[in-house]
Amino acid sequence: GLNLLFRTLRNSPIETLSCNNCGIESIDIDIDSIPQNLKALNLSGNRISADGYRGMVKLLQGENSTLATLRLNNNDIGDQGVEILVDALQSNKSLDTLELSENRSISNQGQIMLLKLVNNVSTIKATLQSNHKLTYIKLKEDRWTSPDTTEIERHIIMATYINSRNQSNPEAAGRKKVIETQLNSEKRAALANLQGVNHSLYSEINPLHLPEVLYLVGRYYDQRELYIALKSSIAGVISIVNRKQCLQHQRAYLRAKLEAVEAEISAIEAAEGHVDVVGIGSESRSNKRRRA
Repeated sequence: GLNLLFRTLRNSPIETLSCNNCGIESIDIDIDSIPQNLKALNLSGNRISADGYRGMVKLLQGENSTLATLRLNNNDIGDQGVEILVDALQSNKSLDTLELSENRSISNQGQIMLLKLVNNVSTIKATLQSNHKLTYIKLKEDRWTSPDTTEIERHIIMATYINSRNQSNPEAAGRKKVIETQLNSEKRAALANLQGVNHSLYSEINPLHLPEVLYLVGRYYDQRELYIALKSSIAGVISIVNRKQCLQHQRAYLRAKLEAVEAEISAIEAAEGHVDVVGIGSESRSNKRRRA
């Protein structure tokens, strides 16, 4: 049914399609049938399960994806369905609104998958490579004032808010997430606990980059946060000093070796020059005897 509808709309100028409360249980879409101008799709109020979403994620894949809004409220999406969506959204550059409210089968684990999608704190690189396009993820009807909004949801709201403030510059959104969540000890501890990250931020930072990181902490946070950062990175700071001393000793050793090699080369060249002189002298005496 839906595939036939999509095939009909492939070249249509229609940008919004609403199929809510249509009794849809599964979605099977041919890649060649995807509407070229579709920007908003509402499939709320159906009975679509995780298996039913495997075909739908084709709308989110590829560089030519146009879908910006996807409403999947009040379906049968559980953690498995969230995993399918998250996998498709890792590299998606079009979707900015995702609604999943009233899907009661989504547990904290599913919410954590969504959190890691928009702000993965396992490494700084992972944070920078998180999804910076999604500006709104709806898990409850009133996510702002609901008394049972979870800690996970609050972190999702924060990450998508950063995305919304940097819509035209994804790289800026990534840097902002690093500064606001990775360099803030309390926020990072909370996020790391939720995401199962058990290593220190500073254990992954190249010691040569620590001065720049500490500068950022001092610039954006107070002395308490800078103290925590210094305390956490002291081993790295010491390793910079030790590394510098090691390199200095190595430089002195190599200079001495180079001087010794150059002296040996000079001695060889001097010896070769003496042989040449002796050879020329012997040849001259031999020539004189022949003339005599």
